[in-house]
Amino acid sequence: MRVSAGERLGNYVILIAFAAFALAPIATILTTALGPETPQDAATGGPVHWENFARAWEQGRFSEYMANSLLVAAVVVTSAAVLSIMAGYALGAFVFPGSQVLFYVFLLGIMVPAEAIIVPLFFDFQALGLTNTIWGIALPQVAQSVAFGTFWMRAYFRGANRSIIEAARLDGAGHHRVLWQVLLPVARPAVVTLVLLTFMWTWNEFLIPLVMSPNAQLRTAPLGLALFQGQYTQGTVLLAAGAVLVALPMVVLYLFLQRHFIRGMLEGAVKD
Repeated sequence: MRVSAGERLGNYVILIAFAAFALAPIATILTTALGPETPQDAATGGPVHWENFARAWEQGRFSEYMANSLLVAAVVVTSAAVLSIMAGYALGAFVFPGSQVLFYVFLLGIMVPAEAIIVPLFFDFQALGLTNTIWGIALPQVAQSVAFGTFWMRAYFRGANRSIIEAARLDGAGHHRVLWQVLLPVARPAVVTLVLLTFMWTWNEFLIPLVMSPNAQLRTAPLGLALFQGQYTQGTVLLAAGAVLVALPMVVLYLFLQRHFIRGMLEGAVKD
């Protein structure tokens, strides 16, 4: 079915309008972050003030907070990815007694919000001596991410090409080899999508680090930005620069992996 020039033009107009609507807040933040902080800066500096990012980085102690966020994200993403791949393979490629019930148990981790369990979880972790530690912040997020990751990878492995699995089994490959050497290379787009989503959710998490580190020894980047906002309520320039610094790792990671991310969202299985 051919699309007329008028319909094509209308589609472009609608897409441009929605893109402008979505990008307007980002452009506003960037413009504010690059603007003059004081009247003296406006009088002496140029139109673009890159030094605002250095000031925000130093005054907001973002080097410490972003290092904490990177450490937590590394633990959560690595643990959740490995556990989700194994659980998704077991629940997606096999049918065994109780598999459906076990899958519904995993789904509870998606349906139950963190706000409903964070208080009793804090007292449990406090009794175990895990509060104010990386593990106290990371383990609840690992559990949340494994719930979604199992659902995601199960759907992928259920649609995987059965002929590949059968051929590997006929060649004498065990379950470990079938998963890590046969299916996983083919499932790379789905795994990359899972890793990217898990990283974004972990990086943006605010409640769990706030509760699990009551003495603020392990502030993450979102907590540091909230503290920076309290210190610079009137300083919107430095606040905008800090927001850009906190969001920059996610933007860079998405731009680097966007091709795999889109493929992972669109591909359902390996077709015969």
